[in-house]
Amino acid sequence: MDVATFCGVSRVLVVAGKGGVGKTTMTATLARMAAGAGMNVLVVDLEGRAGLASAFGRPEPLDYEETDLWPPVPEGTHGATGAAGQEEDRGSVRGRRITPDDALLEYLADHGLHRVSRRLVSSGVIDVVATAIPGIRDVLVLGKIKQLEREGTADLVLVDAPATGHAVTFLTSASGLLDAARGGPVRTQAADVVEMLHDPGRCRVVLVTLPEEMPVSEAIDAAYQLEDRAGVQLGPVIVNGCDEPLAALSTPAADAAAAAGVTIAPDTLEAVDAARTFQARRLALQSEQLERLGHELPLPQLRAPRLAAPAIGPVELETLSAALAQSVAGLAPEAVGR
Repeated sequence: MDVATFCGVSRVLVVAGKGGVGKTTMTATLARMAAGAGMNVLVVDLEGRAGLASAFGRPEPLDYEETDLWPPVPEGTHGATGAAGQEEDRGSVRGRRITPDDALLEYLADHGLHRVSRRLVSSGVIDVVATAIPGIRDVLVLGKIKQLEREGTADLVLVDAPATGHAVTFLTSASGLLDAARGGPVRTQAADVVEMLHDPGRCRVVLVTLPEEMPVSEAIDAAYQLEDRAGVQLGPVIVNGCDEPLAALSTPAADAAAAAGVTIAPDTLEAVDAARTFQARRLALQSEQLERLGHELPLPQLRAPRLAAPAIGPVELETLSAALAQSVAGLAPEAVGR
């Protein structure tokens, strides 16, 4: 399957996963991969994480106003919205942050309450409303994402969702409000959000995990909760941090040194063998967890390599997006459209 087809299956992809599995990095990777295939991508941050912007080489976190992330903007500019002047057949990545307060401000302004909207938010009214109407914060944010999807402001909207536990609550909030509200704008907004979440052509969830026991277990549990409770369809699972098998791991250090015609001190050989054994065991455990993931959660898998880098920047993002694109190329079209 080619990348453009994969990224065009749904207009919104919600990227979720246990904290620490690289969910934000994979959101940036998906965005860069899609843009490389000629798509215009909007990345939405919900928690003010610096990792999304820094992966594209920008030091400042995203804010409510859209910012150009890729291709890199000329030095000394601020990355104005719209990516003006780019070639029509070249993809782009824009980013923005959406918070409940910002979403409420815009909602009130759109409904003729612009003059009082900021005063209402600064007075803490959203906290009072959130206490009275559980789930309203999440529905405000999802309502804004639904609006972006309807407006067609991007070929693909990528949402860096909260960690798995909150993500389930986040995506089921609209259904809860729909059951509780009898009428009015709140129910209408919730109904619109539920309609988007239940339509796989509009929205899917992509889970991110590591090839380790705890993250795999949590991904499996979250997958069934999301399908059962939120009614959202799942895309392929991204397994981040995968190590490549090495043929050299099967050869003892002393044998490798003899074959190369070099002499290595015994203590060095011992240390090399200890490292070789450790890595071989690590690969075996990864293989075991990948097999378990495939058995208990029958979804296609996309695999991203583990990088020996202190942080993810533009160079690392290029490496990850190329690896993910190669993994996408191995997918069968019917597997993604399930």
